[in-house]
Amino acid sequence: MSEPVLAIRSLRRSFTSGDKELVVLNDVDLDVRAGEIVGLVGPSGSGKSSLLHAAGLLERPSGGEVYIEGSPAWTQNDEGRTALRRSRIGFVYQFHHLLPEFNARDNVALPQLIAGKPIKEARGEAARLLEKMGLRERMHHQPPQLSGGEQQRVAIARALANGPTILIADEPTGNLDPDTSDLVFQALFDLARWEGVAALIATHNLALTRFMDRVMAIDHGKLVRRA
Repeated sequence: MSEPVLAIRSLRRSFTSGDKELVVLNDVDLDVRAGEIVGLVGPSGSGKSSLLHAAGLLERPSGGEVYIEGSPAWTQNDEGRTALRRSRIGFVYQFHHLLPEFNARDNVALPQLIAGKPIKEARGEAARLLEKMGLRERMHHQPPQLSGGEQQRVAIARALANGPTILIADEPTGNLDPDTSDLVFQALFDLARWEGVAALIATHNLALTRFMDRVMAIDHGKLVRRA
């Protein structure tokens, strides 16, 4: 079995309220391998976002470590973690946050340009990803000309534009109707498989967990397998 691309070890996250400590993650361990799609479920406030933010190097945990391709991440300095986020991790959120003045192709090309890729190559990679997302005929449209599901598929392509090894998604279809959610999730999973990324995806929609290899839940601060 391949080594995990993302490994979470003894992760702890707690918050202080007055003289009380609220523990939302209590010694959590998790491995996600290349091409594997792991779902994360649980009610609001259970700690899903805290786990995603720690795994994505956005929010420092209270304890434990996150390993990316075998290397510890939280022991690195700010510059090192920023470099990891830019090169190894792609993020998809509930809101797509596309830039309305750019068309779909250039929204996907932009993070590549920031990383220093020439514009011709960046647009070529953007076109490739959008075609895989079923948006070949829509890549020259601006976000207001796209449906909600199309905009979110652009956001997914953008998250994978710089070739990350890890995809972190927090309620990526939370604003979509059920039929559109199915289409977007199918596109996300297909692209994750094609690109071989390790995907960790939080969702409230249990119907979508049928697409996932494993489903984990946070129960009183512990991570338990659901399917």
